[in-house]
Amino acid sequence: MSQIHPTAIVAEGACLHPTVAVGPYAVIGPHVTIGAGTTVGAHCVIEGHTTVGADNRIFQFASLGAVPQDKKYAGEPTRLVIGDRNTIREFCTFNLGTAQDKGVTTIGDDNWIMAYVHIAHDCVVGHQTTMSNNVTLAGHVEVGDWATVGGLTGVLQRMRIGAHAMVGFASHVNKDVPPFMVVDGNPLAVRGVNLVGLRRRDFSAECITAIREMHKLLYRQGLTLEQAREAIQALAEQVPDAAQDVALMDGFLAASAQGIAR
Repeated sequence: MSQIHPTAIVAEGACLHPTVAVGPYAVIGPHVTIGAGTTVGAHCVIEGHTTVGADNRIFQFASLGAVPQDKKYAGEPTRLVIGDRNTIREFCTFNLGTAQDKGVTTIGDDNWIMAYVHIAHDCVVGHQTTMSNNVTLAGHVEVGDWATVGGLTGVLQRMRIGAHAMVGFASHVNKDVPPFMVVDGNPLAVRGVNLVGLRRRDFSAECITAIREMHKLLYRQGLTLEQAREAIQALAEQVPDAAQDVALMDGFLAASAQGIAR
């Protein structure tokens, strides 16, 4: 039995797995691919060169794959790629990439994305993230795995939110947010380590101690960023169990072009 509602419009050329369900009045464009088990709610529009993976749940009125809100966009065949098992709630808007960057907007797997979230062109969202209602990501933003972004938060273009970080409600993110940190406010301020999130993800006591030490080196010792990085790098030998976490932090700091929240 067909799972495409008779009022839905699926363009010739669209590639939908036979198990995809499409609700009333949804519109799916000719360059769209949707994987097994995904459900598309009523009145959704999925257009552009968009690939949606398996077992996603896309709620009613979402708009995925529309052209970027970028005046430089000139109709290039850029893309939107969405992974597997994501929950995408009502009125979300995810745009295609631009030729001026990587040409693709990417959302990973197992993300929980609440209503009215906007993910602009060329963003990279990792896996297992949570974005609350009305989060807005400007172009070229990166969000690491397991990050949580509170409702009504705006993220300036080209900012990065590190893995396991938490951004509080109604924050103005105009600097990179290092991994594992809790930040909030306008102006943005670092409040501490995301201990609740780390414990929920079964980080060991040794790793959490090392992460707290990284926070202290960055924010409590009066060190320059380079001095803090040198001290953080030394933690990999002092706490071998935390070497992966140290490498994650050091790599993030090394790649920060906009400066970190301090």
